[in-house]
Amino acid sequence: MKIAYNWLRDYLDISLAPEKVSELLTDCGLEVEGLEEVETVEGGLKGLVIGEVVSCEKHPNADKLYVTKVNVGEEALLPIVCGAPNVATGQKVVVATVNTVIHPINGESFEIKKAKIRGEVSQGMICAEDEIGLGASHDGIMVLPEHATVGMPAADFFKVESDWIFEIGLTPNRADAMSHFGVARDLLAVLKQKELVPMNQKLKTPEFNFQVDDESRTIPVEVEAEEACPRYCGITISDVTVKESPDWLKNRLRSLGLNPHNNVVDITNFILHDMGQPLHAFDADKIEGAKVVVKTLPQNTPFTTLDEAERKLHANDLMICNQNAGMCIAGVFGGISSGVTENTTNIFLESAYFNPVYIRKTAKRHGLNTDASFRFERGIDPNITMEALKRAASMIKELGGGKITSQPSDTHSTPFPNFEVNINLERINKLIGKDLTPNEIEDILKFLEIEIVQKNNSDWQLSVPPYRVDTTREADVIEDILRIYGYNEVEIPQKVNASLNFSAAFDPIKAKLTITKMLNGAGFFESMNNSLTSASEVLKTKRFYEDELVSVENPLSAELNILRPDLFVNALETTRFNLFRRQENLKLFEWGKGYLKAEPYNETQYLSLYATGATNAESWNNSPSRPVDIYYLKGLVEAVFKKFGIIDQPKFRLEELEDPSFVGGISFNWRKSNLAIVGRVKKDICADFDVKADFFFAQFNLDNLFNVLQNMKASFAKLPKFPSVRRDLALLLDDGIKFHDLKSEAFRVETKLLKDVNLFDVYSGKNLPEGKKSYALSFLLQDEEATLVDKRVDKVMDKLVNLYKQQFGAELR
Repeated sequence: MKIAYNWLRDYLDISLAPEKVSELLTDCGLEVEGLEEVETVEGGLKGLVIGEVVSCEKHPNADKLYVTKVNVGEEALLPIVCGAPNVATGQKVVVATVNTVIHPINGESFEIKKAKIRGEVSQGMICAEDEIGLGASHDGIMVLPEHATVGMPAADFFKVESDWIFEIGLTPNRADAMSHFGVARDLLAVLKQKELVPMNQKLKTPEFNFQVDDESRTIPVEVEAEEACPRYCGITISDVTVKESPDWLKNRLRSLGLNPHNNVVDITNFILHDMGQPLHAFDADKIEGAKVVVKTLPQNTPFTTLDEAERKLHANDLMICNQNAGMCIAGVFGGISSGVTENTTNIFLESAYFNPVYIRKTAKRHGLNTDASFRFERGIDPNITMEALKRAASMIKELGGGKITSQPSDTHSTPFPNFEVNINLERINKLIGKDLTPNEIEDILKFLEIEIVQKNNSDWQLSVPPYRVDTTREADVIEDILRIYGYNEVEIPQKVNASLNFSAAFDPIKAKLTITKMLNGAGFFESMNNSLTSASEVLKTKRFYEDELVSVENPLSAELNILRPDLFVNALETTRFNLFRRQENLKLFEWGKGYLKAEPYNETQYLSLYATGATNAESWNNSPSRPVDIYYLKGLVEAVFKKFGIIDQPKFRLEELEDPSFVGGISFNWRKSNLAIVGRVKKDICADFDVKADFFFAQFNLDNLFNVLQNMKASFAKLPKFPSVRRDLALLLDDGIKFHDLKSEAFRVETKLLKDVNLFDVYSGKNLPEGKKSYALSFLLQDEEATLVDKRVDKVMDKLVNLYKQQFGAELR
């Protein structure tokens, strides 16, 4: 949001440097992301002067060019070749001299250079208004009045003003600061707190003379959708001349980057940015039936907006209608057939307070984001609606002539009530981290125009004005107190309070750091994503039902309308982003939370690992790059479990993953709790996300994992004194048998001597029966009290062979 310093000073009597104001605004929560000096005309007309055409003759070598000599107040006349059809001797014109940089309204800036045009020397340019940013016309050069002084800088003649523009990164909760008046109100509170202005200083009040001339054209208003439109005000102004706005008004709008249109439209834009109240002007003669009705229309009713696009209305889209049809999407966008044009003479002016939820949903449904919807959907001050209407009507009457021909109508003439909030002084100091005196707190509340209704020792009852739409709880009031007091005024403590703890408790942060180091060492990079995502993208994965998803009440866009249920969609989107940029070998991980509806909500910590492409980049001194597969990611997951001593525990099991997004997935479980999943994502899911590569994904449920780790006890074991013995078996097995089952059963029947079971070779195909595979297993045996002899080892191996034959139908090869 852009705020102009000169405009702020219409409300505040200050002379601080713009940099100081920028610092104060940032300190009070209105973060200034940029500060720029601007002129009402780009480039400030630097290098342009007023000149007089002394002579004008046809170019000897071109039919449509003229050779002129121009007096710009210097000793020598400037020869300038001009192609404008209206150039003539005796005209006062705007001249761009050599080395001047020109800033056209349409097109890129360019520098004027001395040149020869068809053999004739040209030392400048006689300018049209669109070539120097003073208008849109290119019919010919600008011809100035006779009183224009030759040699005068064009910036002085056109009264070009400079200003400083603050680019404020306005957060959604600061609806009270969506205008110059709102920012000035906050700035005054800060200035008083820092004693930079007198305590009795108040905001200046704009002066305007509102007077109804007669009541000859009253247009009645009927509000059918009262929930969507709590307040609607309107007034009629007749015999208006729609024309160009005066310079001061155009300059105000240009300073914010807005293009002036005409006096009526410019006044509505001025009030919007000045007071924060959006207005809409209708051509009163186009209001069929001479009646305004605020209501919704049937589903899929066609409506053509100002951009000439036909839109199908939703049944909950609030519309401003005449007696027969819609004229405007309320608070969002005007209709093509009811707006003000150059031929308009009679105006119906609207000033309303619309329900933010209705406006936000309508704007998102139609993909519209206007200055009006930006304010309505966040919530405006419902009590300035009539004041803004009267001020705008007075300005239209002043700048466009005409007369006010109706009393202002108002569907909610009683003031909207304040919010009642209770605060506790001790909680304020606890949350702020500094002890503020009751007097300091009371002063800040007065600066914020928050009334103290009642005091009961440390408990105070407050009355908060309705323009502070986000200050409805004690925490909101404390935030306002702190930002006016100053975040930087809260000192960093000089001591750290800590208690001694002699137990080696599990530390989740330490565990995360350990895992991060492991993954970094394996060549993985950390990614970070927004916890907001799109419901439609999540539903593509077929992993969640729509009623499980946590929707956002005030989504920034349709692509950010839910809280992510886990990290899967983020992984796919990050991979797509990188693949589109030719980053094909990806190894990434992400820490984050997932959110689901579950009595009422469930928040789970996750760690995701995902990879595609090759495990290592091509290099002349590397072994051939190996493509990423499920076993690569499975190995990393198991390495994490092994690091924390989980993998060899009897409660730890591997099971087949049942997930519609994965092929051949594995679920790592502790009893019935899932600790992690790993698998290859199905091709159709990848295609839905434009991921054109084999994509492998793993995800830890950190809540379950950390719960297991918290309850695990570390034990000490001496280093073995006696050597281990290895034996190998080659088994012919059915295809459906899994190594994990073989390993688990081996540990079940031999608990004393068996230390490890490993699968070191798998074969299927030629010379094997159909439906069969060959596993080569190694077994590590060790007795911690004596050296193993062959007889004991053979006895254990015979027991394992019999187990595999009887339980799995295995054959020795």
